[in-house]
Amino acid sequence: MSEEPTYEVVWPKSARSTDARPPAPRVGSLQGKRVAFLWDYLFRGDELFPELERELTNRFPGLKVIGYETFGNLHGPDEARLIDELPTRLREHGVDAVISGNGC
Repeated sequence: MSEEPTYEVVWPKSARSTDARPPAPRVGSLQGKRVAFLWDYLFRGDELFPELERELTNRFPGLKVIGYETFGNLHGPDEARLIDELPTRLREHGVDAVISGNGC
């Protein structure tokens, strides 16, 4: 007999804690839209977002970017407050779409 422990049940998947929701409708063309950048201030967003902004504004005339600096560090000490305020802040800036960059 093996001296390894045995277990009655082992299941790597937990029960669902929320119901699946359908995705929001797509924005369509970004031409003339307001796009917010959100970032957790990890892994090179300060390099990525300026390049992304340049490419998007060249590709979509009239596109306006609201920079990640506007919304703060979404992974820092004020994370809970900033996330709570995010829907209001996005509405205040008339945001049509969000691009969120999260490092690991």
